[in-house]
Amino acid sequence: MSQRPEILFPLFSDLKGLDGVGPRTAENFAKMGVEKPRDLLTTLPHNLIDRKIITTIKGVILPAVVTVEVLVGVHQPNTVKGRPTRIMVEDAEASFQLVFFHARSDWLRQQLPSGQRRVVSGKLEVFDGLAQMVHPEFITNVNDAALIPQIEPVYPLTAGITQKTITKAISSAMDRVPNLPEWIEPSVLSAKQWPSWKKAVFEAHNPQGLSDVALNAKPRERLAYDEFLAHQTTLALARLNNRKEKGYRTVGTGELRNKVLAGLPYRLTGAQNRSIMEITDDMAGETRMSRLLQGDVGSGKTLVAFIALLAAIEAGGQGVMMAPTEILARQHLAALLPLANDAGVVLEILTGRDKGRERQAKLAALAKGDIQILVGTHAVFQKDVEFQRLRLAIIDEQHRFGVRQRMSLGAKGDAVDVLVMTATPIPRSLELSHYGDMDISVLDEKPKGRKPIETVLVSNTRMDQVVARLKAAIKDGRQAYWVCPLVEESELVDFAAAEDRYRALRLTLGEEAVGLVHGQMPNAQKDAAMAAFVAGDISVLVATTVIEVGVDVPNASIMVIEQAEHFGLAQLHQLRGRVGRGTQASTCLLMYAAPLGVTAERRLTVMRNTNDGFEISEEDLKLRGAGDLLGTAQSGLARFRIGDLETQTDLMKTAFDDARMLIHTDPKLETPRGKAIRTLLFLMEQDKAIRLLSVG
Repeated sequence: MSQRPEILFPLFSDLKGLDGVGPRTAENFAKMGVEKPRDLLTTLPHNLIDRKIITTIKGVILPAVVTVEVLVGVHQPNTVKGRPTRIMVEDAEASFQLVFFHARSDWLRQQLPSGQRRVVSGKLEVFDGLAQMVHPEFITNVNDAALIPQIEPVYPLTAGITQKTITKAISSAMDRVPNLPEWIEPSVLSAKQWPSWKKAVFEAHNPQGLSDVALNAKPRERLAYDEFLAHQTTLALARLNNRKEKGYRTVGTGELRNKVLAGLPYRLTGAQNRSIMEITDDMAGETRMSRLLQGDVGSGKTLVAFIALLAAIEAGGQGVMMAPTEILARQHLAALLPLANDAGVVLEILTGRDKGRERQAKLAALAKGDIQILVGTHAVFQKDVEFQRLRLAIIDEQHRFGVRQRMSLGAKGDAVDVLVMTATPIPRSLELSHYGDMDISVLDEKPKGRKPIETVLVSNTRMDQVVARLKAAIKDGRQAYWVCPLVEESELVDFAAAEDRYRALRLTLGEEAVGLVHGQMPNAQKDAAMAAFVAGDISVLVATTVIEVGVDVPNASIMVIEQAEHFGLAQLHQLRGRVGRGTQASTCLLMYAAPLGVTAERRLTVMRNTNDGFEISEEDLKLRGAGDLLGTAQSGLARFRIGDLETQTDLMKTAFDDARMLIHTDPKLETPRGKAIRTLLFLMEQDKAIRLLSVG
């Protein structure tokens, strides 16, 4: 099965076999991610140039590309070195200049003889009050005007590749496009009125009007769906494969869980109870669990995770919970230690800070099974970290870790169940494209008694009022976070800004009242500042975004975010979620510098209008795009050449449903449609799917 079908060979041959592509051009194409004819065919035009002939340039809004019949006038040759040759021309109602740099005068006289009529096409712009066309792209006799393409597609380019080069190469690649078997489900094909794959490729590269380069043009929509379908088929095969992987039936007695739940001063939400049941049912099943637990800020994920860990321990196993930062790992430790003590369970932490004998002692206890739950950072991945009987691996804030890391943690034991958690609600389309191989539990309720956080937009010109208000709140025994701006993607500049704000607030609020925490501080200092804030010894904690995820201080009820317009929506929502965790009404002040850009204003308005993380995530996707939302570089997020996750959610959903149905009825892809899908997988280079089929 691992052999590419012969029908696709022409699309995967050497680019240098195409018209106009030599070794240098092939190197330049590679910079665009184009290495074979198939890549060229999936690089679609994003605009077009209209070269239909007009009678006069009069009334045309410049600059613009125009094609017009002209009478050639006088040549003004370049008498001074470096000056261009200018040729006056006139159409039916107006005149303009043609401008040529470094052109031979005899060639110009031959192409554009004075007193003759010619058709010229190129970009017309105004320079020093005169309309001029520099180096026309086309010059023809009036009788040959039909040779000028009326509509010319515009492609994305890189250095060394011109529109002419890419158009010529694509035209040559089109000659190699085979008729492929249809892989789209017939009812979907007819409902959407899509052309065949070959016709879609041809039409997408030959747009006849602006509507043909829009995302919803039928040929483009079909090609986007092909990408989504290949991706979803891969995820469906991976899911099927996961389900084939034998797991341990982890069935706990319920004793430890009941003890902890009985000791809680509150009742779980319906969503928490439902998620716990879904997770423990998975753990008790015969196959390995691969589940995503997503919940909004403050929906109680950590407790759900802890109950799942207890189920693993009741069954005689161990559990591990991994966080992306040391602050968050230590906070999990602080939150879970009292619960672990109530249950009589041994819980330890392992981070990069553990060295020498202390580390060796922890590793030995872990390998013997004396440590039942381990909380840690990336340090957990290291080779010498061995468990006696790891049953459950939990990864917090999954989007900070790559898919490979998710798998390598699962490999720390035999058939380990994996639970992934995220406090960043994920838009439906990304959930399908990123986690389509997993089952999903959603915490969509807040614990009772949580008050909504009031969000206020404040101009930074009112800084004195904000500080005065803070002073009054501190007198009342309240605590506040003050988050400093992201000056740029530089920790150094960020912490300089934080230190300046820290000094300024200490002068106003008192030296003892203000603490500081940022990424450049030594760990011990960071911990000391956090501990003092948790204990209530300091009233205001000045911080960079290190407190973004998970930090939990119930008495903190004010969040000030400076230069909030520089933060993304998801980040603002995470930061706001640090308050509103206690019984007091909480406030989030978003300070901004006027005037606000359109996008920044929309972001801040969304924050003011809603506390719902799922609503915010959908808005964030529209504003930022998929790659930024999950951090494409490290998230293993699928990259699509044609499909657009932000606007084509419905297509992704259709592909998701279709792929699951297909793999359910034809898991080995052996029916005629299944075989066509195999061709699609090869076309889209879904190697993972192809490997799964070979193994399966």
